[in-house]
Amino acid sequence: VAALAFSGGHYRADGVPRMRERPLADLVDALRPLGADVRYELADGFPPVAIGPGRPAAAPVRIRGDVSSQFLTGLLQALPLLGAEVTVTIDGELVSRPYVDITLNLMRRFGVDVARDGADRFRVPAGPGYASPGTLAVEGDASGASYFLAAGALGGGPVRVTGVGRDSIQGDVAFAAELARRGADVRFGPDWIEARAGSRLAGGTIDCVAIPDAAMTLAVVALFADAPTTLTGIGSWRVKETDRIAAMAAELRKVGATVEEGPDWITVVPPAQIVPATIATYDDHRMAMCFALVAFAGVPVTIDDPGCVRKTFPGYFSALRGVGG
Repeated sequence: VAALAFSGGHYRADGVPRMRERPLADLVDALRPLGADVRYELADGFPPVAIGPGRPAAAPVRIRGDVSSQFLTGLLQALPLLGAEVTVTIDGELVSRPYVDITLNLMRRFGVDVARDGADRFRVPAGPGYASPGTLAVEGDASGASYFLAAGALGGGPVRVTGVGRDSIQGDVAFAAELARRGADVRFGPDWIEARAGSRLAGGTIDCVAIPDAAMTLAVVALFADAPTTLTGIGSWRVKETDRIAAMAAELRKVGATVEEGPDWITVVPPAQIVPATIATYDDHRMAMCFALVAFAGVPVTIDDPGCVRKTFPGYFSALRGVGG
């Protein structure tokens, strides 16, 4: 939406029904002072939106950071299209900060060096905009790697994932370090991570504000822990493909866990025995991938609509079969 607002022409952005429930107002409110012409077609604040050529012009802009980092990253990626210097100020706490760091890192590699003034201000420079770096090596998906690292820890292992490692720019590699703190045997190379079973996984409180996607894997890993696990800093789960806090709580209870939830946290009390269940996916790829790991408890688990993984990992179940026997 941000890029189209500065691209000239007329566009319409829409999606599956769940996309029409995902908030967009914070991004649109930031774009309009820059001369963008973005109009809601149905409900105010939500897709679908109609985008016109507008009258783009540089101006200071403010944007909320406490709902989703995607608003800020979308805005930052689009601003070089203006060709003028723009200062962006964050209102509220910036969540999912590592995703912003990825964005700034890659913008720099494409010739746009965004200056930071503290934690809440970004200055996008005037200039010709983006330039090709010539060759770019794309890392593997650290969020997708989390399922296989968890499989190594829960199933015995070792399981090695390649394409992400010690030198990764993705925040979700911190999942591996958290798995090690829980008791797994985790080893790192420059572009690989390997996990195997270590001591009994420990419970505890985990601040997940920097790893919101991989935190979903931790919620299922919590079923195997020796004590309750509380995940905090996951308020952004509420506005994802589904309300992930509510969905995760409902499905964890099906396999025997006791679960408490709050606006931005969830506590999982592992059951004495994990029980078989049929898991609803809510058209959410991460729900399907996470709950497949329940099978490492030695009980069958049925995943409704496994095809929803096509959003990010269409070969997921084939890959899982490859490591799971």
